[in-house]
Amino acid sequence: MPQVLERAEGCWAWVVLLASLVTQGLTLGFPTCTGIFFTELQHEFQASNSETSWFPSILTAMLHAGGPLCSILVGRFGCRVTVMLGGALASLGMVASSFCHTLSQLYLTAGFITGLGMCFSFQSSITVLGFYFSRHRALANALASVGVSLGITLWPLLSRYLLENLGWRGTFLIFGGVLLHCCVCGAILRPVATSTAPETKEGPPPPSKTSAPGCLAACGAAIQRHLAFDILRHNAGYRVFTLGVMWMILGFPLPHVFLVPYATRHGVDEHKAALLISIIGFSNIFLRPVAGLLAGRRDFAGHRKYLFSLATLLNGLTNLVCAASADFRVLVVYCLVYSVSMSGIGALLFQVLMDIVPMDRFSSALGLFTILESISILTSPPLAGLLLDTTNNFSYVFYMSSFFLISAALFMGGSFCVLQKKERQGRPAEAEGAITEVASEQGLTVEDPRGSEKQLYTEITYVTSV
Repeated sequence: MPQVLERAEGCWAWVVLLASLVTQGLTLGFPTCTGIFFTELQHEFQASNSETSWFPSILTAMLHAGGPLCSILVGRFGCRVTVMLGGALASLGMVASSFCHTLSQLYLTAGFITGLGMCFSFQSSITVLGFYFSRHRALANALASVGVSLGITLWPLLSRYLLENLGWRGTFLIFGGVLLHCCVCGAILRPVATSTAPETKEGPPPPSKTSAPGCLAACGAAIQRHLAFDILRHNAGYRVFTLGVMWMILGFPLPHVFLVPYATRHGVDEHKAALLISIIGFSNIFLRPVAGLLAGRRDFAGHRKYLFSLATLLNGLTNLVCAASADFRVLVVYCLVYSVSMSGIGALLFQVLMDIVPMDRFSSALGLFTILESISILTSPPLAGLLLDTTNNFSYVFYMSSFFLISAALFMGGSFCVLQKKERQGRPAEAEGAITEVASEQGLTVEDPRGSEKQLYTEITYVTSV
């Protein structure tokens, strides 16, 4: 029975926007609450800080690294099925994690399976907005990002309440039921009547009869389509941005994991410590959409990469303030200032990537970008946990975060300045080469001030204007 297709920019598009908002809150907002369980899991499994840190790092890394696999599923089955599959996987992982008896089992269930499921749901819900919205796409993305802020606000408060009443096992079991709501959101994503919507195939493709070299060529083409290694080799701006973000990510997620244990270690009440993460999320409810709309303005088109570097620099400097004092009032101010820089980074991250690479290659560039980013996400918390085990001082974790963020900001800002300067110097040479080539083809000459023959002046005006 044929499906009824929804109309882009129609009334149902705003229902889809609401479903995307909720999905982002359930998935992207979730990793920020893992710090609530840090001390509890450490005591339960008698583990070190480094060993316990692998749980949030694997979860967050899979949330980003599954992008290429998610894009394949979207192309094969569509956004609706992929979101529902992701919700089922995320729920299964959290339910299974409530029965874990070792940390390695928790890495597999709550880390790998839940993270991969969240990736499918999150990235598919973002992709479907591009099909439903064209004229209001910037507004739709900005409004959908509010879901992340709501998730950051509500997940820590819910986690603290459930942890006190049910323990971490009961809490993870409840989380499994909550994450099933991604399936409900996925069911809302009806197919949309656009020529760019992914087509769902009815059956498996026929078996291939190509030779081994043909299969290798097909694999190479698939990798090229989803992972843009050619852009990494030939696009200097993409190379600078990718390396800068990889270095930045080594410090960026650390406050989300270690802020609550840091506050409780220094005598802050557990409820107040959990409230700190919620303050960051609540502030982002207002800051993130505003930052997203400002980032989309044409006035900032040529300066977004520098604004991103500035936001990264502010984020690193803010962490130095947090390391200086663990007083609750100081931490509240820290969270408010941190929210400003965090919203700037979140709003500009993909906008800058769109400015650097051609849009027809954006999907493959994003796939490689998220995989390389996930490597840093995977190693950052365990590295900080090892530092904490060695020094037994949380302040060094925030110093480490500041170092990576500040150095990444300086690297990206300086490199972009150098690349822009080279680009400006290269334009006159390219223009002169184009003029000479046209003149040689048409046989037109004119003398320059030194007496050498060049093309006619009228021809120069025509060619350079094109």
